[in-house]
Amino acid sequence: MDSNVEALWTLANILGIVVVVAVAALLTILVLLVRTIDKRVKAIKATLEAAKANTADTALIGVTAGGVEAVLAEGLEHHLFLGRVLDKVRL
Repeated sequence: MDSNVEALWTLANILGIVVVVAVAALLTILVLLVRTIDKRVKAIKATLEAAKANTADTALIGVTAGGVEAVLAEGLEHHLFLGRVLDKVRL
């Protein structure tokens, strides 16, 4: 082989090694990111399961909502009453 062909083969081998190292590094990064995503998905799933368990026994929400509505209605009646009384006092 003459020196020109030998130099080209050496360059091709070096470029091949660089490409293989770059691909290995990128695949390693990809695997690490997939593991991180998988861990976070599992954490989110556990959180959603806990939320589901916390809201499974919500039978009192309707009763509570009715009580809140009654309190708000009473507050509105007091507000209207006080508004009428204060208007009479100012005159």
